[in-house]
Amino acid sequence: SSGSTQSTGKQWYQRRVRGMDLEKVQKIMDKFEAQSENLDVQANAMDQSMGAASTLTTPADQVDALIAQVAEEHGLEMGDMLAGAESAPTTAIAGASSSVSAEQEDALTRRLAQLRN
Repeated sequence: SSGSTQSTGKQWYQRRVRGMDLEKVQKIMDKFEAQSENLDVQANAMDQSMGAASTLTTPADQVDALIAQVAEEHGLEMGDMLAGAESAPTTAIAGASSSVSAEQEDALTRRLAQLRN
């Protein structure tokens, strides 16, 4: 029973393979791979953009409150540390973020151009 099932399956597979245009199948598979890679590039760019946007829009008081909450949960004294710490200027953070984003965007643009060629 098992042998006849395998034989029937093998015959079906052989008929299907003979009926396929392998060149057409390869073109479809290549196109699928290219589209998949493009989607990965776009998803990475979107993730980075969203990450940068949410980092820059999080209010400092919410960040400080979260740090204080975690410190309290772990029995740490953060008051003195936060008071003594200097805050980074927002423009420095935004500038660093945009320069990294520009470099990453350039790399993604080059990769996309390579994928299209």
